[in-house]
Amino acid sequence: MEKTLVIIKPDGIERGLMGEIISRYEKKGLKIADCKMIEADKETLKRHYVEHKGKSFYEDLIIYMTRGKVFVMIIEGSNAIQIIRKLHGKTNPLEAEVGTIRGEFANSVTENIVHASDSKDSAEREISIWFS
Repeated sequence: MEKTLVIIKPDGIERGLMGEIISRYEKKGLKIADCKMIEADKETLKRHYVEHKGKSFYEDLIIYMTRGKVFVMIIEGSNAIQIIRKLHGKTNPLEAEVGTIRGEFANSVTENIVHASDSKDSAEREISIWFS
């Protein structure tokens, strides 16, 4: 059973999209193994987004992710990483496929509703950050 980390970001929470997003995972047969709604602190976010440190959008990303609550989940299922990445669509909502979460709901590259691990290694690292 493959596990991955998913975050519904502050704009997803603020816009009341949690139920819609979670239902898409469940309709694909994926299960929430653990979850929590929290206000993310800067230290956790800096560890989570370490690969983006030094990039032009890094500081804005940290500010955005600390502006409100996030819903963090460990989701499991067969091919969970690939399925969720496909459900989310491309990071840039202008390039995201119609019918994907970002294609339907996201308005900008920074405020793009959701995050998901992109590989098994990332999933393990990210799960250890958020669920110690």
